[in-house]
Amino acid sequence: MDISDITSHFHSRKAKLLDYDTYYHFSLFVPLIEKGGEMHILFEVRAQNIRQPGEICFPGGKVDDTDPSHEYAAVRELSEELGVDPSKAKIISALDYMVTPFKLILFPFLGVIDSDADIKKNEQEVKEIFTIPVSELMKMTPKEHKIYLNVQPEEEFPYHLIPNGENYNWRTGTVIEQFYDYNGKIIWGLTARILTHVLDELKSLEK
Repeated sequence: MDISDITSHFHSRKAKLLDYDTYYHFSLFVPLIEKGGEMHILFEVRAQNIRQPGEICFPGGKVDDTDPSHEYAAVRELSEELGVDPSKAKIISALDYMVTPFKLILFPFLGVIDSDADIKKNEQEVKEIFTIPVSELMKMTPKEHKIYLNVQPEEEFPYHLIPNGENYNWRTGTVIEQFYDYNGKIIWGLTARILTHVLDELKSLEK
């Protein structure tokens, strides 16, 4: 191995997120749907027998090895959860993806469901669906609260191998959680962050 071999290897290599393949990949479909001549965003309430029951979310789930793309997975999850025929749903654009502190990457996509689409929720995954007019959402300012992320090494952690041992000055983090309250329906967490991202992009159209 010499410098030419090293140079050739790295010139042909495309950089990506470190340890990208060790992260769980989830795709989400942020659904726009026209109702009464006005654009709405559709939300789900998670069923009681699945993780994080009762929370409001967008259709989505884990990207399977058999999915040819993150975009395909988003449409598949939409179809599985809401019974929407894929021919009645269209991806408009990829949104900014998110990397969480929990080895999870979210790939959200903004899409549209045809207003005449037959929607039949999967009772095993979805307790309820509802929509909110985009015009109403754009008037709202979410409340914000902080969550502090602290480091807790395992009991067998080898403190003797690092400077200052048990007194090591670990980096900590802060997550800003947003809360939207629409007629008693609370949208928060990752769903709220994605919603804010979508609304910011829509507001930029008015400038």
